[in-house]
Amino acid sequence: MAKNNLTRVAEFVLTGFTGHPNLEMPLFLLFLSFYLVTLLGNLGMVVLIQVDVQLHTPMYFFLSHLSLIDACYSSVITPQILATLATGKMVISYGCCAAQFFFFTICAATECFLLAVMAYDRCVAISNPLLYAVAMNPRICWSLVLGAYVCGMSGAILRTTCTFSLSFCEDNQINFFFCDLPPLLKLACGDTMNTEIIIVFFGNFVILANALAILISYLLIIKAVLRVKSAGGRAKTFSTCASHLTAVALFFGTLIFMYIRSGSGNSLEEDKVVSVFYTVVIPMLNPLIYSLKNKDVKAAIKKVTSRFQVSQSG
Repeated sequence: MAKNNLTRVAEFVLTGFTGHPNLEMPLFLLFLSFYLVTLLGNLGMVVLIQVDVQLHTPMYFFLSHLSLIDACYSSVITPQILATLATGKMVISYGCCAAQFFFFTICAATECFLLAVMAYDRCVAISNPLLYAVAMNPRICWSLVLGAYVCGMSGAILRTTCTFSLSFCEDNQINFFFCDLPPLLKLACGDTMNTEIIIVFFGNFVILANALAILISYLLIIKAVLRVKSAGGRAKTFSTCASHLTAVALFFGTLIFMYIRSGSGNSLEEDKVVSVFYTVVIPMLNPLIYSLKNKDVKAAIKKVTSRFQVSQSG
């Protein structure tokens, strides 16, 4: 029977773990530990920023939203991976697959925009410190964050609609851990060229446009830092960007590796490793990066811990 434009599958089978049956329990424990650390670190960061007045600044306001997105990001993917490893049930319905793809895309796209917003915030703080409070007032901060969420959701609606308007005929086995774009495109049948161009172009545009915005922000930061006369002053000024630069390098590096080269015949086995890194590992690392390299966050943690110990002893 000739393939037509109707979707023939009602469910997908995630076969990403089938090649490693003996590793299911160790992998389950590993992913569970990663997930618990991710939730504890990111939600803890959100609470810490809320309760400590010293952290009520634009930089930490944006960081709290980044932490919230990371917690959601991991929660869209990891529980389903844990359920697959624990029960051996690899089937996911068509609707659940579309929902997972949609929310995953919202989180990924919003994180791209938030990282760009955070780079802009650092640029304003370093380039125009006297005007910083005016330039990054609460109304502007909320506008930037809401803009990141709206752009992320708009992109997710477009990509999800385009992806799941494709035809999936007969073969419903996704050689992956979750419903991600590269394996879904490999399953699509019929004439998918125009739809794939839209999906890939828009995804690459979001990644590259935000990467360009971050690059421009840091070029302006470097220009401002070079105007500082003392070497110690330059190092101290630029050190405020160290955590953000690390987070940007990790997140955009893996996204570019995964999606920008998606048309180059890359192996799904390579994609599996990369996908685990940016969906499970990076959300866990971000709060560690921002706490280990940030004196304000470490001071806030000590303050909250000491308050807790006093209340317990009392």
